[in-house]
Amino acid sequence: MYLIYILITIGTAALMEFIAWAAHKYVMHGFLWSWHEDHHKPHTVEGFFQKNDLFFLVFAIPSATFYIVGSAVEGLFPLFFVGVGISIYGLIYFLIHDVYIHQRFKWFKQLDNRYSRAILKAHGAHHAKQGKEECESFGLLVVDKKFFKHKADK
Repeated sequence: MYLIYILITIGTAALMEFIAWAAHKYVMHGFLWSWHEDHHKPHTVEGFFQKNDLFFLVFAIPSATFYIVGSAVEGLFPLFFVGVGISIYGLIYFLIHDVYIHQRFKWFKQLDNRYSRAILKAHGAHHAKQGKEECESFGLLVVDKKFFKHKADK
């Protein structure tokens, strides 16, 4: 039984990359651009928080709901682990996006391997445009192979 719970947790965390990609492309760069727009602007506004941080709640609410329903409703305990998987992805997203890429917290230094450089390049390409149109690379962990090429590579 524990193996099933582990697989649900890992599967949900992995699936969240694709859900986050779609939310980023179609919601954040779509009808909720007004929340996400400040994240694409130079950070000249005073204060630590951005409107974009509201998306934390957008993903935290389903996670909390799965925790509650999985804990409270008999026979639905596996849903608890869907909530855990969403939370794990949220933690990974926070550590990579807010801590590593944007350095909102100075907890660790630059990583130096092909994958971490590709993540930085892909995110940099995404932020190369300040508007909601024409952006690329909406994911976080799944990176297009073109971002793995070194400058010296042809």
